[in-house]
Amino acid sequence: MLTRQDRTITDCLAVLDLILPLKLRHIGFKDVGVDKKTLAALAERIRKSGATTYMEVVSTSPAEALNSTKVAVELGIDRLLGGTDVARVQEVLGDSKIGYYPFCGFPTGHPTKLGGRPDQIEGHCRRFVEQGCSGTDLLAYRATSSDPLELVRAARRGLGRHHLIVAGSVSTREQIAALHEAGADAFTIGSAVFDGSYAKNLGSTLSQLAAIQADCAALRGQALDKSGLGA
Repeated sequence: MLTRQDRTITDCLAVLDLILPLKLRHIGFKDVGVDKKTLAALAERIRKSGATTYMEVVSTSPAEALNSTKVAVELGIDRLLGGTDVARVQEVLGDSKIGYYPFCGFPTGHPTKLGGRPDQIEGHCRRFVEQGCSGTDLLAYRATSSDPLELVRAARRGLGRHHLIVAGSVSTREQIAALHEAGADAFTIGSAVFDGSYAKNLGSTLSQLAAIQADCAALRGQALDKSGLGA
């Protein structure tokens, strides 16, 4: 995610140009931090790179969230993350073919915190599947009263084969490995890249992202070995 502290970074276009050689396949941003013109240019450049585009809604009011959904439709985003009013968001999305991943649990504030027990998370995810959502956006490491990995496992149970994206405060290879083991399909990471805190011995944004790519590749390799498909 081209974001820091839950906002799209203001030099997102320059940073995107910098990281294009890594050939990332999934690149996203928030609905706040830069103006709509910049978001449009960013989405178009990501699309031209061949990557899947993501926009996460972190606007705190229902009206702002719906307005951001309209922006996502106008920009032709591939996957919309966040928001809680599933029915109204889906009305706005219409037949746009945008994959929708609403927040499960009870998100509040900005930067967003997450309330909710595992059973509530599981119930929300089951309902999202029934409503035709592509999956969910789980702020596991922003949880205020539950163990993050218990929430991931609960969401996995509720979603079945639908996609589980974990967003917010993912900053270490240990967290990524734990999320993989607990059943997450994907995660977002932004601040840890731009703070240089993911791989503390490396200095550049490119190096931070390359380290994350290498760690994810290693996890995929381990999964193949366990299944016997990598032998």
